[in-house]
Amino acid sequence: MLVQLRHVDTHQGGLWEFPGGKVDPGEGSVDALAREWREELGVEVLDAKPLTRVTHDYGDRIIDLEVFEMRSVRGSPRSLEGQATQWVEAAALGALPMPAADLPVVQALVKAKTAGSPGSG
Repeated sequence: MLVQLRHVDTHQGGLWEFPGGKVDPGEGSVDALAREWREELGVEVLDAKPLTRVTHDYGDRIIDLEVFEMRSVRGSPRSLEGQATQWVEAAALGALPMPAADLPVVQALVKAKTAGSPGSG
């Protein structure tokens, strides 16, 4: 799984997160995803499928995450906005400090990877 370290001067700064961003007015979710990955990581999203949706109330703001699984991209992801970026095995995501809104996403990813493993039923 690809994760990035949030800039320390942002909400939830200093925590690891999944790449993405806000949907602009008049923009669809998949279009926003493609734009964010192009701007932040320099790759073209060729195929993505919905994984899960999470709404989380931080008290000072409510976050609505629409999460996609990248099935195919063109290019090699690299940080274009100065954030540390790393690949992490799904099972190791729980060891990273992440925003509370991302924790259900981690659970969904681990469940999806486990369900796709041979012999997992």
